Amino acid sequence: MKRRDSLGFLALLLQAPLTLAAGGQASIVAVRVWPAADYTRVTIESDKPLAAKHFLVDSPHRLVIDVDGLSLSPGLRELIGKVKADDPYIAGVRVGQNTPTVVRIVLDLKQAAAPQVFTLAPVAAYKHRLVLDLHPRMEADPLVALAKEHNTPPAAARRAEAAASAINDSLEDLIQKIERPPQPVAPPPPATPPVAAASKPAPEPKTPAVAAAMDRLIVIALDPGHGGEDPGAVGPTGLKEKDVVLAVGLKLRDRLQTNPNIRVLMTRDKDFFVPLQDRVRKARRVQADLFVSIHADAFINKQARGASVFALSDGAATSAAARWMANKENAADMVGGVNVGAATKDANVLRALLDMSTTAQIKDSLKLGKEVLGQIGKVGRLHKPRVEQAGFAVLKAPDIPSILVETAFISNPDEEKKLRDPDYQDELVDALAAGIAKYFAKNPPMARKRSTTL
Repeated sequence: MKRRDSLGFLALLLQAPLTLAAGGQASIVAVRVWPAADYTRVTIESDKPLAAKHFLVDSPHRLVIDVDGLSLSPGLRELIGKVKADDPYIAGVRVGQNTPTVVRIVLDLKQAAAPQVFTLAPVAAYKHRLVLDLHPRMEADPLVALAKEHNTPPAAARRAEAAASAINDSLEDLIQKIERPPQPVAPPPPATPPVAAASKPAPEPKTPAVAAAMDRLIVIALDPGHGGEDPGAVGPTGLKEKDVVLAVGLKLRDRLQTNPNIRVLMTRDKDFFVPLQDRVRKARRVQADLFVSIHADAFINKQARGASVFALSDGAATSAAARWMANKENAADMVGGVNVGAATKDANVLRALLDMSTTAQIKDSLKLGKEVLGQIGKVGRLHKPRVEQAGFAVLKAPDIPSILVETAFISNPDEEKKLRDPDYQDELVDALAAGIAKYFAKNPPMARKRSTTL
């Protein structure tokens, strides 16, 4: 072998470890940021699993993440531009090659945060995900936010009711029931000490004035399904379930709150992911009088069509379709991405409560479902003529009548077109509001003492 060839061969041997190391490193598939008041999520998706260590720095607040087995790439640099000015938690992002095999990501924070950093195995359309969740150190009390909202002026409320003539009579009945002088009631039993999820920060204290204000209101929890990393079902032209149900939920909130006696808690009001048990926990924290989860169905047969309403079952599902639907919806956490460690702690604390769903709660849920189904049937086709039942995890609040509404089959081209139409969304909102009002007219809400936080 010639000297020149020998030197070239030696150079290749010396470079081999670096080439092999580079070949073993992960490649970035996508980076995503999901900002929300509840928390901001940063997702780094890669073709291979990533290992990360993190620590917090104060003055100013920063989160530092060292990601092993990664080289700085244009895909990772995109993270810098993903953060928007209105993000509640992240002020900016810096990325750099800390060592030949470690990338350092620095998140400059707007406030002190309680971060959770975890990985997710491939599922659905996703490959490996490294997730950075930034939660507030002090969790806001939702009752305080609801109590601070301004009442709709009477004139505006009257105009809104006139525009929604289909629900006017029921709302008037409801208002009359609420405004009647309260009858003497027996003193409530001693309050059970509140149970808080182990991984959740302590809530803000409530003042007596806030508690008294909330005692006089009806609180309805609206739950737009999916969100964030979990798109839900996707229609033939790309319409995502998470987007259409959020649009319907926000319109329904505005419609319901034209009644000054009603406040609405949204489990999500933007495009971010909420675990199933957190949706239930949010409703229980405000001691909601009703819980309505909004979805858009999908099936492999594109001819399937029509709306459905579901309640919880205390045993077997009422049909194979209902059981299939519950299994599909209960799998949302896998796609959306749950921190298994934190979720396990929460589940251990809440399991006893969520398994206490009583016959009375299910009975009230069926009454609510029947009223809502009857009204939806006036604006579109029904998939089933009765309320179905199955073991939906999101309906397991033991003390709140809860239903899940599948507004239509987004997988059906005709129904996807309807769901995209703002006018049809308004018709759905009319129907849902009318069903809720009719339920309350027949089943006036019981007096609440909203003095504890769950």
